Amino acid sequence: MNATQFKKLKGSKKIIMLTCYDFSFASALEEAGVDALLVGDSLGNVVQGKETTLPVTLDQIIYHTEMVKRGAPNTFVVADMPFLSYQISVEEALRNCGLVMKETNCDAVKLEGGEEVAHLVRRLTEIGIPVMGHIGVTPQSAKLMGYGKRGKDISDAEYLKRSAKALYEAGAFSLVLENMAATLAKEITELVQIPTIGIGAGPECDGQVLVLHDFMGLTKDRPPFAKPYFDLRAELKKAVSSYKNDVEQGKL
Repeated sequence: MNATQFKKLKGSKKIIMLTCYDFSFASALEEAGVDALLVGDSLGNVVQGKETTLPVTLDQIIYHTEMVKRGAPNTFVVADMPFLSYQISVEEALRNCGLVMKETNCDAVKLEGGEEVAHLVRRLTEIGIPVMGHIGVTPQSAKLMGYGKRGKDISDAEYLKRSAKALYEAGAFSLVLENMAATLAKEITELVQIPTIGIGAGPECDGQVLVLHDFMGLTKDRPPFAKPYFDLRAELKKAVSSYKNDVEQGKL
């Protein structure tokens, strides 16, 4: 599937997306039938154990994305562009996004930000790099904006709607809508002719994405909107206890 085909999923099916960071999980998730995988800079939190996504480097995104695409060669894979890899200049954005596409064989990149990054999206798409936008809560700017739900006041809601339209018109093939009022997410979904992928933005988006470790119940402190679908942390503890017992009793 390419970005043009991904766009055509709007209105035809709900898009199923999860984050992923390595070969083995990518392979299993492809077999499970997900539509898309996002190599998120959330790896800074759930893989590296850091407080924010800001320390994640371009080399780290390339390293993880290459593994994921190798594990899921037939799945649409999006690479998250890390902090300061695209904000400095258009030239830097072109160089870094192109490098990620070239080194990882991924299918698209994702940029955080609203109308202020629309000029980057336009230039990237002009040279053939598919771009997924990301508005609402944007973790790379959390030190400025925080993690609170977006779009609750009129001015912020209007900014987010303007941003969605600007990114769509600049050529973005899809938008992530993170932690915003569900009514606003519905408005944006109806406003743009590209799929919206929600995370904490209500059920009216064209699809949903969750951080894999939250989805599996592995993280201790997950966001309230991140529903765990099984309790891997508890299952791991039980399995290790059983393994420990077998070792101590000489069963292995």
